Amino acid sequence: MARPPARLMEVIRSDYVTPHMLRITLGGTGMNDFPPDQESAYVKLLFRQGGDARPLMRTYTIRHQRADEIDIDFVIHDHAGPASSWAQGAQPGDRIMVGGPGARKLINPEADWFLLAGDMTALPAISVNLEMLPESARGHAVLTVVDEADIQPLKHPAGVEIHWIVEPQPAEGESSIRAHISGLPWPDGQPSIWCASEFQEMQLLRQYFREERTVSNRHRYISSYWKRGVSEDQHKQAKRQDAERESD
Repeated sequence: MARPPARLMEVIRSDYVTPHMLRITLGGTGMNDFPPDQESAYVKLLFRQGGDARPLMRTYTIRHQRADEIDIDFVIHDHAGPASSWAQGAQPGDRIMVGGPGARKLINPEADWFLLAGDMTALPAISVNLEMLPESARGHAVLTVVDEADIQPLKHPAGVEIHWIVEPQPAEGESSIRAHISGLPWPDGQPSIWCASEFQEMQLLRQYFREERTVSNRHRYISSYWKRGVSEDQHKQAKRQDAERESD
């Protein structure tokens, strides 16, 4: 099936949700044929480069969708990349090409309890998943943020406990999320797992849910949204290679 062509969208406004998360609202005529119900789906933002160079493409999650607008949340670092630099300078009326939307990655609702986990890059998708759970849902959400000021109110079922981990600089080769999860109670019944984070942390979480707390593929979504020290294109390549090794 052919991908839909990228559409031109317009910056409507920008607002800081927390000190390290900037929300850009996009709208304009590009929303005229935008499919409904795409919260948590991904889009590809295309950033122009000089000369004849191909645009840089970066992947982001739709946090909110309204009839004529979508919200995209950008994690802002001290050393800004092309996407976060653009977001910090974006003004109402600026335009950008947007590809997608791609598939929505939602937690399997057919479970007795739920566990969601991720860093700030995954927070938009986790927020949507929490909002879509039934009010009777129970479980945990484990979230890492750069600073205590980045903790934000989340809509979630009363039976799902939110755990915030403040982690200014994650240690390479370690996973604070995995360490925290290993200390949580493991209720009876069928769990449903949804995790997204940095590449190496993803591998540690995947290992945990295969070897220490076995959860079937049907009830387990674990993905990396970025890889430390590399570009998005290099991260995609690493993901492909990782998937190939996993299928051997």
